[in-house]
Amino acid sequence: MSGNLVGDNITTQNAGWKFSGEMVKDFEEHVSKSVPLYNEGHDIILKISDYFVKDDSICYEIGTSTGILSYKLAKRFLDRDAKFIGLDIEEDMINSAKSRYKLDSLEFLYADVLEFDFKPSDFITSYYVVQFVRPSQRQLLIDKIYKSLNWGGAFLYFEKVRAPDARFQDIMTGVYNEYKLEQGYSAEEIIQKSRSLKGVLEPFSTQGNIDMLKRAGFIDIMSVAKFGPFEGILAIK
Repeated sequence: MSGNLVGDNITTQNAGWKFSGEMVKDFEEHVSKSVPLYNEGHDIILKISDYFVKDDSICYEIGTSTGILSYKLAKRFLDRDAKFIGLDIEEDMINSAKSRYKLDSLEFLYADVLEFDFKPSDFITSYYVVQFVRPSQRQLLIDKIYKSLNWGGAFLYFEKVRAPDARFQDIMTGVYNEYKLEQGYSAEEIIQKSRSLKGVLEPFSTQGNIDMLKRAGFIDIMSVAKFGPFEGILAIK
């Protein structure tokens, strides 16, 4: 396959990162290495979900990729009559999720979340996905999430965030690059990954994310996890 190697047998083009094709089979390994505290973030989501998932709850994951987080959530609540639905705009990811993870309470749907008709829900999560939604459409998505939640329901999402100014951004970029070197990625692979994400990954700052949540209607907002430029935010309706 032509392109530039970014590690874990994944090749990409300049400004052309995609969540489809051959990379799907190596995606879980790649993301678990390249995102700090990847599994710990899943664990936080599982523990927080206990406060919101009821016997008759509908719960969504936006951008389920290969489905592992939705599967962990559904497996945690096998004793309840809750429904878990993983959504993704990449058909290759949905096909992978369906083949890997099967439970009666779990469903994977190929869908554009901006067009999807959400049912009233108690818990919605998204793990490093909203940052890939076009900035001009991001507020529309957060508005839709807020409207679909039942009163007292929660939106818990993790994002890569930009720092509040240039000095802090330089520090966070350096910290993250050192982290990736420690994971075994070469300097060339790190640079190629950054090149592939140009115009594809568009993080907001922490304050930018909070402002967006507030515009949608959320009032109760808290950061629940933080490692350098990676952050988990809990918003309760």
